[in-house]
Amino acid sequence: MEREVRVRFAPSPTGPLHIGGVRTALYNYLLARKLGGKMLLRIEDTDQNRFVPGAEQYIMDSLRWCGIEIDEGIEQGGPHAPYRQSERKPMYRQYAQQLLDSGSAYYAFDTPEELDAMRARLTAAKVPNPQYNSITRAQMRNSLTLPAEEVQQLLDSGAPYVIRLKVPRKEEIRFNDLIRGWVVVHSSSIDDKVLMKSDGMPTYHLANIVDDHLMEITHVIRGEEWLPSAPLHVLLYRYLGWESTMPQFAHLPLLLKPDGTGKLSKRDGDKLGFPVFPLEFHGKDAETGEPTVSSGYRESGYLPEAFINFLAFLGWNPGTQQELFTMDELIEHFSIERVSKSPARFDQNKVRWYNEQYLRAKPDAELAQYLTEELSKQGIAVPAGQAEQIAALVKERATFPADLAKEAQLFFQRPASYDEQVISKKWNPQVAAALAEFAAQLPAAADASAEGIKALLTQVLEAQGIKIGQVLQALRVAVTGNAAGPDLMHIMHILGPQETAERIQAAVAALPA
Repeated sequence: MEREVRVRFAPSPTGPLHIGGVRTALYNYLLARKLGGKMLLRIEDTDQNRFVPGAEQYIMDSLRWCGIEIDEGIEQGGPHAPYRQSERKPMYRQYAQQLLDSGSAYYAFDTPEELDAMRARLTAAKVPNPQYNSITRAQMRNSLTLPAEEVQQLLDSGAPYVIRLKVPRKEEIRFNDLIRGWVVVHSSSIDDKVLMKSDGMPTYHLANIVDDHLMEITHVIRGEEWLPSAPLHVLLYRYLGWESTMPQFAHLPLLLKPDGTGKLSKRDGDKLGFPVFPLEFHGKDAETGEPTVSSGYRESGYLPEAFINFLAFLGWNPGTQQELFTMDELIEHFSIERVSKSPARFDQNKVRWYNEQYLRAKPDAELAQYLTEELSKQGIAVPAGQAEQIAALVKERATFPADLAKEAQLFFQRPASYDEQVISKKWNPQVAAALAEFAAQLPAAADASAEGIKALLTQVLEAQGIKIGQVLQALRVAVTGNAAGPDLMHIMHILGPQETAERIQAAVAALPA
């Protein structure tokens, strides 16, 4: 019987969720939905020293905003609860004991000073990357080197210890990564990782493997930074007798800074001029304790569907020219085989482009809501019908929802100044006289539609022997103050004949002919 596909996103609550983490969650979600499986959220909080208050809720809120639906987790519950590792602490000890009993792990009683001395010895001997491993453990204080009686005495006395994995000295460890193909690592390059810390909490390595097994995870999709740990995890599956149900691994490519100089990290934050977190995060400076605010994509005006579409393409492509995908389309087209091995360079201009596309594709009624909300903050009330007309007209000039209100200011504020370049080139007595005549006839126009206003303008200009191209820029400046903008006839239609006429008359009076 084929196993149900089950994936998990397992972040640590050590601060705001980096967009690299969001991409990991997204790829897990897309694969699960594509294959009809389940998406789990597990909070890996075994390192209590790095726990940041509010981070756990932030993670859940971020995934919700992105549209990544969780099937099992802290909020949803599920058959494998609890989904917070700190609440699963009692269950890990039995698996550490199983490894001890089988000879695959051992007690280590070394003090911090003894560990430092070992590393110093190896460094002095010019041993690269000093480690506690299959060679050095023979000179250390552990249950492999001490008599059994002394080991028992130390345990009975409550002496501090850790439990380490006993990595074989000469063995090739291999596994098939869904993105990278076969990975082969020699055991001599792996150190005897700590599985259980002196405080009784498991390390990531043990807790991760135990939880993935008990939660029946079939695919582990995670960042490239975990690739060096994968051989160790393969050993743990083998030693615990779970190799036949070991999940398939897929290690995602790094996200690079825009200039390609290195990994895009949490610390880059606002230093690079754009957010690296999905939502704004309020925290404290690690050194000073002062309150800090890290910007988020949501608060910066990005739409979740644009943000997700952009992230999906950072390391994956559908093999076609299509760039705009709904979440359902991403699910339909996604395959882990089309994820690249190569690092993906972050491009802030591209995410802005995606936002423009999604914003402009929204129904005008929805854009009108953005517009009225922003204008109401400025004390400007606008009827729903007019707001929809304005939104439809200015949306092609907007990247963010707030831009709609910026572009709409010309409808609520008469020009305080006029574009000097246009005036110096296009404004003259003939143009001023023609616009004055147009303004005089406009309030009584029978047809105040954009087409009707253009027809009246053409009629007035023809009577005065002037071509429309000679006056259009001057007319735009008279009405809006600007040299460029949305369709002028539609602007005048929305303003209405009376307001348009008064603006033209004010310009004619203010500008020297």
